[in-house]
Amino acid sequence: MTAPPAPARPRLIVTADDFGLHTAVNQAVERGYREGVLRAASLMVTAPAVADAVARAKQMPGLAVGLHLVLADGQSALPPSRIPDLVDARGNFGDNMVRDGFRFFFLPHVRAQLAAEIRAQFEAFAATGLPLDHVNAHKHFHLHPTVLTLMLSIGRSFGLRAVRWPAEPNSSPWLTPWLALMRHRLRRAGVRSNDHVFGIQHTGAMDEKVLLDVVQRLPNGLNEIYLHPATHGELTPAMANYRHADELAALLSPRVQQAVAEHCQLCAGFSDPAAA
Repeated sequence: MTAPPAPARPRLIVTADDFGLHTAVNQAVERGYREGVLRAASLMVTAPAVADAVARAKQMPGLAVGLHLVLADGQSALPPSRIPDLVDARGNFGDNMVRDGFRFFFLPHVRAQLAAEIRAQFEAFAATGLPLDHVNAHKHFHLHPTVLTLMLSIGRSFGLRAVRWPAEPNSSPWLTPWLALMRHRLRRAGVRSNDHVFGIQHTGAMDEKVLLDVVQRLPNGLNEIYLHPATHGELTPAMANYRHADELAALLSPRVQQAVAEHCQLCAGFSDPAAA
């Protein structure tokens, strides 16, 4: 008799967000990739250390790099004169995402500026010469239907093929209809996405204990774990309580590496055929 096929193992992508924010982040991404379980990074194309991040990424061709769209709590690609309703005089986005979300949806002139900024960030990523593995948005702003619409329509001409679906098990019930709508729209557009994400509930605190617990309990399908590793320090006021160094230590942990090897199939980003 032929033995039954082995049960499918959960598949896993491990991603670092905010690549380019600071050299401490870039150093952590490089160490996490070379010495640990990190296989992907989401690049902030307008961040202060983006040139250093791109240079490092080109020395790590196996690292899957995607675009981390910044539309809140960060710097714009376009000058303030082009998008005066989105940023302040220095080109900084605000952090009132509820207010901005209403403005994106209801005000056509604001929406036109938003489209121009999203296109500019895609263009900046394309200018790096790096292959585009995935796209997501800082603070999951792509969950907003207007942002998602523009991301999909503009991104198509830049080779967008995969988008993070920010659905963590036991997510807040009020997110359920928005997540369902997003999932439906990604599938209709033929865009690849993960089945589960981990990193929302413990954002900034994805230490070894949390990572081990997540890896050992991964559901079937394609999972993405995202973190915010850095080698040291407080990077921005918005992340004052983030334990960046503990997250890097978790990526490098031999116990985590063993758990990943035992419990799942580690994928090299969304472009990895194993992630399909």
